[in-house]
Amino acid sequence: MSNRILVVDDEVNIVKLLESRLTANGYTVITAYNGREALDKVKQERADLIILDLMLPDIDGYEVLRLLRLEEDYKEVPIIMLTGCGQMNDIKKGIEGGAVSYIAKPFKPNVLLGIVRGLVG
Repeated sequence: MSNRILVVDDEVNIVKLLESRLTANGYTVITAYNGREALDKVKQERADLIILDLMLPDIDGYEVLRLLRLEEDYKEVPIIMLTGCGQMNDIKKGIEGGAVSYIAKPFKPNVLLGIVRGLVG
C-alpha cells in the first residue's frame, strides 16, 4: 500500500501540481483547500505525511499545525510547511511549532519530492 499524503493549500494550481507529481511517484494523495477541511480530512483518512500551506482561509497553517501537535493520534505525523511566507521568523515559528521541514514558494518540485521520500520512503 502506498504512503498517503495530505496536501493542504488554497491555491488549486499548487494542489493539482503536487497531486500529479506525488501520484506519479506512487503516493496516494488526499487534498484539502482550507484549515478546517484539513483537520476534518486528517480525522477521516490516515495520512502518513502532511504538506501544509500557511496562508489558508478560516484556520491558518500555524493553527492547524498547533492543533495537530496537541492530539495524540496526529502529533507524530510529519508535516512539511510549504508557503509563500519565507521570512526567518516564519520559518522559526513553523519549525518550533512542530513542522519537520519548511519550504518557501516558489519551490522546486524535485526538492520537495526528495524531502517527502526522506520522510516516508
